[in-house]
Amino acid sequence: MTTEIRHIVFDIGKVLVHYDPTLPFQHIIPDEEKRKWFLANVCSHEWNHEQDRGRSWAEAEAVAIAAFPDEEDNIRAFRKYWHEMLPYSYDESVEILKALLAGGWDITMLTNFAPDTFKECRKRYPFLELSRGITVSGEIGMVKPDRDIFDHHVASFGLDPAATLFIDDTLVNVEGARAAGWQAVQFTDAATLKRDFEALGIRY
Repeated sequence: MTTEIRHIVFDIGKVLVHYDPTLPFQHIIPDEEKRKWFLANVCSHEWNHEQDRGRSWAEAEAVAIAAFPDEEDNIRAFRKYWHEMLPYSYDESVEILKALLAGGWDITMLTNFAPDTFKECRKRYPFLELSRGITVSGEIGMVKPDRDIFDHHVASFGLDPAATLFIDDTLVNVEGARAAGWQAVQFTDAATLKRDFEALGIRY
């Protein structure tokens, strides 16, 4: 029998705020094949994941430039034009967040984010201040989908894992939350999330 949900935890990127690292590189590297190669092999998801873990941009750039010296300008452009990667928020998701808060739900957030870029994101999107608190991976040196970040969030905010619902766009993070004893759903769009809430008995 599923435990009744008392806590709801939102991911941020691609759940509340759009994130797409290809956006600035459409003008930095106009050639599509070169752009795909660069983002798959040089400034890749795996490379950026280490910044989410807390690695500094200076170190990250140094590592990438050592491996791909001919790409130095493009490597440095990743951080320089990072602000273009988060162009807007998902209004319908934000409306759901605000409605849950108005309905008295306990809301926190858990995100993979580099510390400095998250500070920028937080300034640009004031609704990120509305929840009870946020765990930012780069600030604590832990990342989703690893078990330790979920346990850290539970301890930080006094949650009951079995009574906690996690919302994340990435399946491996959803699975990580479930492995940590949480309930979790994969976000695709606001309409689907509303249906998930209905199925779980979440009213607001």
